This record gives sequence, C-alpha cells and structure tokens, in this order.
Amino acid sequence: MPAFKHHIFVCCNQRSPGHRRGCCNPDGSEALRNALKAEVKRRNLKPLVRASKSGCLEQCEHGPTVCIYPQGIFYGNVTIDDVPRIIEETVISGRILDDLLIADECLNNPNCEHIQAMRAAKRSEEPTSD
Repeated sequence: MPAFKHHIFVCCNQRSPGHRRGCCNPDGSEALRNALKAEVKRRNLKPLVRASKSGCLEQCEHGPTVCIYPQGIFYGNVTIDDVPRIIEETVISGRILDDLLIADECLNNPNCEHIQAMRAAKRSEEPTSD
C-alpha cells in the first residue's frame, strides 16, 4: 500500500465542562472526526488520505483542532461545516484556509494574542461580586 498523501489528525481529547483550556470533543461523539472520515470516503480519497482521532494536540485554546500531515497544517475552531472545505481546498487543492489556520507563532504558545483575547472575553462574561 502506498504512503498516505495526507494524514488528518483530529483532537478527540475530552476535558470536564468549564475546563480553563477548553475541550475539542466535549460530548465525546467524535463528530468532527467522523465527518472528516465520511467526506474522505465520499470523495474516494482512501487509501491515500486518512482521518484519525488523536489525543490532545496541545492547541486547546484554539477550539476543536485538526492537524494535517505531512504538511504540518494546524487548523483551529474547526466545525463540521468546515469539513467539505478542508477536504476540497487543503487536501485536494493544496490551499491553506487562512480563517482556520493556527499561526506558527500561536502553536504551543499560551501567551498567543488569540488566547489572551479569548481569556479576556471570558473574564468579562464572569459575574462580578458587589
């Protein structure tokens, strides 16, 4: 069998509700991975493309995370609605989706501007004590 052209890893890690870092698979359904697998199958991309669940990809603050190898592309805040676009644009056409891309300077960086902005927004939503 030939090597994978693309191996898509989908974070299926679970954390307790309200965890400070968030959770990529809060209901444990692996819905995002299942949607990617179904789209790969629907487009007859097997066996050169595979979608697999992974443990924590350490990009929790960027929401549900998908990593595509061998390119090393990390997408964050991925939704099921993004799945056809990821397969069409990135896997088939080789284009990076800027609106989903986790920038290199944000990978593994808890002080990333996006994470800091998210934390500030959460703090502003918390009830204040009078």
